[in-house]
Amino acid sequence: MNLVRAIILRIALLDVTLASDGICAADLTAIQPVSFGEVQTPSNDTVTFEMDIQPLLTRFGCTAGACHGKSRGQNGFALSLLGFDSEFDYSALVLEGRGRRVFSASPETSLLLQKATGLVPHGGGVRFESNGPSYDLIRRWILAGTPRTPEKSAQLERVLVKPTNRSLAPRESFPLRVLAEYSDGTTRDVTDASAFQSNDRAVAAVSPEGVIQAGPVPGESAVMVRYMNHIAVCAVTIPLSGNVSDDVYDSLPRSNEIDEHVWNKLKLLRMLPSEVAGDATFHRRAFLRAIGRFPTSEETRAFLTDTTSDKRHQLVDRLLDHHEYADFWANKWADLLRPNPFRVGIKPVLTFDAWLRDIFRNNVPYDQFVRQLVTARGDTWINGATVLFRDRREAVEIGSSVSQLFLGIRIECAKCHHHPFEVWSQDDFYGFASFFSRVGRTGELTPPISGGREIVFSTRSGQLKHGRTGEPVAPKTLIGPPLQINREDDPREMLVQWMTDPANPFFAKVMANRVWAEMMGQGLVEPVDDIRATNPASNEPLLKYLANDFRLHGYDIKHLIRRIMKSHTFNLSSTPVERNVADIKNFSRYYRQRLRAEVLLDGVNDVLGTEEEFVGMPPGSRASQLWTYRSSSLFLDTFGRPDANQDPPCERTSDFTTPQVLHLMNSPALNKKLALDTATPARLAASERDDVSLLDEIFLRVYCRFPTTTERTRLIVTLPTSENRRSKVEDLFWALMNTPEFFFID
Repeated sequence: MNLVRAIILRIALLDVTLASDGICAADLTAIQPVSFGEVQTPSNDTVTFEMDIQPLLTRFGCTAGACHGKSRGQNGFALSLLGFDSEFDYSALVLEGRGRRVFSASPETSLLLQKATGLVPHGGGVRFESNGPSYDLIRRWILAGTPRTPEKSAQLERVLVKPTNRSLAPRESFPLRVLAEYSDGTTRDVTDASAFQSNDRAVAAVSPEGVIQAGPVPGESAVMVRYMNHIAVCAVTIPLSGNVSDDVYDSLPRSNEIDEHVWNKLKLLRMLPSEVAGDATFHRRAFLRAIGRFPTSEETRAFLTDTTSDKRHQLVDRLLDHHEYADFWANKWADLLRPNPFRVGIKPVLTFDAWLRDIFRNNVPYDQFVRQLVTARGDTWINGATVLFRDRREAVEIGSSVSQLFLGIRIECAKCHHHPFEVWSQDDFYGFASFFSRVGRTGELTPPISGGREIVFSTRSGQLKHGRTGEPVAPKTLIGPPLQINREDDPREMLVQWMTDPANPFFAKVMANRVWAEMMGQGLVEPVDDIRATNPASNEPLLKYLANDFRLHGYDIKHLIRRIMKSHTFNLSSTPVERNVADIKNFSRYYRQRLRAEVLLDGVNDVLGTEEEFVGMPPGSRASQLWTYRSSSLFLDTFGRPDANQDPPCERTSDFTTPQVLHLMNSPALNKKLALDTATPARLAASERDDVSLLDEIFLRVYCRFPTTTERTRLIVTLPTSENRRSKVEDLFWALMNTPEFFFID
């Protein structure tokens, strides 16, 4: 009798058009009559929702952000993103849709099967065939009455992929195997229910079935395997064709352990490093990377004529003791931390900037720097670190920022759903953000003009509620058990203690990667603050070494910079050789990068002997000394200075754009500087220098090197000793400053 009622209900429902499923009456002609005599009984193995069906929804993209996993679903049918909420997904599939999405009395007529196999029009297209194992598994589950997985069943603990790494020849392929391990000690092959994704498909692509196909070019790729919110990674390496003797790698110079790790990686890929950069190139590179300034012609002459064998190492030590170091590195961190002046007010921004510059001026250890910031208390007009909590008012905002900046974990997406590429859940997000739930303030914001001061302190009460359950959440570190925090304790103190603990796997690593990227033009992990298993470092042993060395030396940022600059790797030329032409991330050569906006503007003024005028700054101030982005500058905005209304952390791009090219060529302000009577071109043209000396000085100022013989021969004829001499000198300055050699770090 129950079966008869179900059939009658099913027939009635077929006459109803449900916009939520995107079906019209014409679509129903595709539904075939069902012969109940052909229904097969399921096997002895019970098919359940969490164990068998939900993984398939992720495997076939149903729970993806572009499909039913987006916030409002697709055509009224919504699933949780990547299946992080089993209760929600089961209800949406089984209890909603008036019984049309799954129908136990006649599984073959369920929309879940009809649409996925293309028998009914489906915006997502055909996801699997009607004669395949996935179809049969879902049909058996529907026929069994759509059972849930019992709560006392063994829990999935981890997912393994085999192999975990593999070296391939170009165009070679091999299949992956995915195993799920459960709390009762059992193991299950879940390859057919897993989703696969490669982070570099040009190097190695992966099919939906888990077959990896190597591309034609050498390189590396990480293939992510996802099963039920658990992730595993297979590292794929495609070495360069041909053989290189081990003796070649053994004979490569090693200035410190950095080189050992770089050479080991190149050996694995059968690549070779470029030659060492010349003295002039290294000298300019060292100045720009360490203190953000062009060397003067006098400094360049002195270095090039120095015959001391360790002059490069001596230069590094001098630069790190230079007073301009603090302004340059504080300016970098301003992008990551500087509050929005339109929100917090001008004076707090000035106070914060002064605090930040003092940090680098005094070479405060990195762990102390972070401690001062994260646990800041006091007056926002006196203690600049407190401005972080004036700018960000909500615990979830602060938690997202702190995890990204100081742990390299972009956990913000876990605010609404499970992290799509990592293990972090909503519970992890709210547990971490809860460390900031007891931050108190005596004041308020009144943007766009917030002139008042504010006191930041720690309260004895305050709880953060979970975004989905609404329940209070206790502070919890991202790894490890929940912490016991008394009312008298500031939760932020305990958080920093966990962050800076030597056992923390994130803290030192993300800073080491950030500094490496600033010195080498590219991080070992990109983006630099997105460290996760599915975004592996290009050289994981090197990153671990840098992090450990940084930690062992008291989190001394200057020590980390010095270690990198004194490596042979930092000294390499950017010119490729035959066996590293295709390399873009293994540091077989130096990677060129466009100058930062402030560095380039200061460089223009240094070369031309001119000064910039900034609102709110004294005469003679440099762009690297600006304390607010509200000080207008068309040049800085054109070359990528962040918008004052943009919330940090701000990520600058090093791309060179058409507006930037046109600005250097046609800017009225730049042309005015070139034509000033007091500028360097006019003074050099009026000097008693002969043509050779004049060319040398121009090249030393603009390129930080002497001209080559060919350049001297071709250009000397353009400098007639006549009344046109000044015009020719100005034109030469303009021409040289509009070349990549000027605005790129080589």
